[in-house]
Amino acid sequence: MVAVDGTLLPALPKMLWALWLDEQNRAAKLHLALDIERHMPVDAKVTHGNANEKQVFRESFLKANALYVFDAGYGEYKFLQDILNSSSSFIIRLRDNAVWDEISSNHLTDADKSIGVRKDIIAKLGSTSKQSDIHEPVRIIEIFHQGDESTPRKARVSSKKTFRTTDSDYSLLLATNRMDLPAELVALCYRYRWQIELFFRWFKCILGCKHLLAHSRNGVTMQVYCALIASMLITLWTGRKPTKRTFEMLQFYFFGWATEEELEQHLNSLEEIEKNKS
Repeated sequence: MVAVDGTLLPALPKMLWALWLDEQNRAAKLHLALDIERHMPVDAKVTHGNANEKQVFRESFLKANALYVFDAGYGEYKFLQDILNSSSSFIIRLRDNAVWDEISSNHLTDADKSIGVRKDIIAKLGSTSKQSDIHEPVRIIEIFHQGDESTPRKARVSSKKTFRTTDSDYSLLLATNRMDLPAELVALCYRYRWQIELFFRWFKCILGCKHLLAHSRNGVTMQVYCALIASMLITLWTGRKPTKRTFEMLQFYFFGWATEEELEQHLNSLEEIEKNKS
């Protein structure tokens, strides 16, 4: 299962190639495909901030026999058909104003209902003028989330111009071509999409890629790739997704502030933690 998304990297106004809002607000964009099970990037590309994420995915990331998980910003029906044409699958969040023609409904199990699944149907996506964009029927699963009224969600507008409700209780619509998966498993797959957001936080805040060291496109790309390689090496060495403490310990070792024995002791402690979990 592969989560796909993009994140903006703030750039200086003099970085003319990094197009975004205007002359004073420029940004590069990291497009990333993350293997959720291994917590490792499998594809990455750096573009200017206005690059079309769906087109970058088509040209650089799309492969056969994969299950891709997307947020609502990728909700273009022709884009979903391209994934089907490549013999791959998708799970994607639909916008709240999505329309469809229902064909049939699936029975909800107790496990489905326990996680808030309210609807599991087979439908033809899109209005009359858009139904030709995606040829095959898909599953649409509606999930209700009951939040905590004492901590309402903050309003925000994302870089994809998709609005988020401030209500603590809300419903989300998921679409997938996987007819064989239980509704609860589809919901769980989408929940794990959040791992790519956590990876972006690690990438920017811990690895330091919130601040660009170069001004050229090639320089920014080299910095991004070096950071991704460092993250992959940490995962390979530790056998788990990277943490701030492990990153610090590796820095201490490379700076000569920690011995090889101390580094080995830290890595062994991670193995003990994994054994206790299992």
